[in-house]
Amino acid sequence: MTEATNWQAALQSVLTERISLAPGDLAGHAHDEGVPFTSIPGAVVFAHTEADVLATLAVARDFGIPVTAWGAGTSLEGAALPASGGISLDLGALDSIADIDPVGFTVRVGPGVRRVALNRRLRPHGLFFPVDPGADATLGGMAATNASGTTTVRYGGMRENVMAVRVALMDGRVLNLGSLARKSSSGYALKQLLIGSEGTLGVITSLTLRLHPLPPATVSAQLAFPDVAAAVSASVALRGLGLTPERLEFVDADTVAAVNRHRARCDPELPTLWVELAGRNTADAEAGLTLLREVAADTGGQVVGEARTPEAQSDLWAARHGVYDALRAAWPGHSTRIGDICVPLSALADTVEFMALTLGQSDLTAPLVGHIGDGNLHLLMHAPPDDSGAWARIDHALHDIALYALSVGGTCTGEHGVGLRKRVYMREEHGEALDVMRDVKALFDPQNLLNPGKVVGKLD
Repeated sequence: MTEATNWQAALQSVLTERISLAPGDLAGHAHDEGVPFTSIPGAVVFAHTEADVLATLAVARDFGIPVTAWGAGTSLEGAALPASGGISLDLGALDSIADIDPVGFTVRVGPGVRRVALNRRLRPHGLFFPVDPGADATLGGMAATNASGTTTVRYGGMRENVMAVRVALMDGRVLNLGSLARKSSSGYALKQLLIGSEGTLGVITSLTLRLHPLPPATVSAQLAFPDVAAAVSASVALRGLGLTPERLEFVDADTVAAVNRHRARCDPELPTLWVELAGRNTADAEAGLTLLREVAADTGGQVVGEARTPEAQSDLWAARHGVYDALRAAWPGHSTRIGDICVPLSALADTVEFMALTLGQSDLTAPLVGHIGDGNLHLLMHAPPDDSGAWARIDHALHDIALYALSVGGTCTGEHGVGLRKRVYMREEHGEALDVMRDVKALFDPQNLLNPGKVVGKLD
């Protein structure tokens, strides 16, 4: 009996039917949405309880087998890829929703709960969980990657909206980090350390989330501009006037054109902002809309759509929400890769100009999409999968753009995480702090078994 058979048999003895060696299950956990790599695990554990998680970690510890937590597989930078021959720990069945507190604005969830399902449960209570990365990700995966998205400009990302976590460590301990209190001066902020660690320090088994009341009144508007610079100026002006939108999103003209073709729409094919404003009442929301119109006029733009009812707002935002599918459909047969940076608002206009210049010099086209209210920009790169020359130019362009973002005080990844592909920028972004991060990793995981090679892992 080989060592691999030994550890698989040990897992089967304690987890019985919750471990799978079936080729289909192994292949289903061998890749994520964002990278072309595949890495076949040696086993998949479908955990149903925290005890299943602890049993998995115990076997992994005894046999020296790497473990990678798995949520919905929506990672874009390889964070969920298991080590080859290791364990993919699927937490999807830990999907309980409990202790909804409409007074304290909290809820306790399992890591496998999906974002959309949670908000469906919360709506009858007049509450919602605001972090919206676009994908219907699991809350555990969102916490592990410190996800953010369209609503970050108003509500922040996962670090601002997770109040407490329960985390299983590789040595068998289970830590309760954080509390229901809205603030604390007690001890080190270990909860914040675990959020965004991409499963390299521990496995989240429960989360207590901060909720928010559904806004009493909202209005949405679609604004078109003659060029990208004008749209960027308008987004910065909005923030400077004290407007804090629920959402503030940008797409360029090529993206609008792709959505028009894909969804049979006829929106003006110009750089476009979508804005959602909330108010204490209808009059308050309308006052914000009036200010929005003034900003558009002052920056050379025009309001091309307004919506006040939920149905009308859903239709207005359909163009923005349909961007990813539309862009993939625009280049049939092409593979795609999304660039993700975040820069200070003061550097936003220059960064957009640099991105356009870099693409032009590289003979590339890539639609620009952004959570522009917080300086987060995405380029959807595309090319035939076998065009090695194009992919080399894409890699070079994204590399130059990431370094530019760092040079202006930004980050190489605004929300997609580090995973495998962004490790190359960690030294440039963090300097000697990267060594301290590796020390922390060694303290939590001295055998380097939890999602090894990710985030702070050394390059091969």
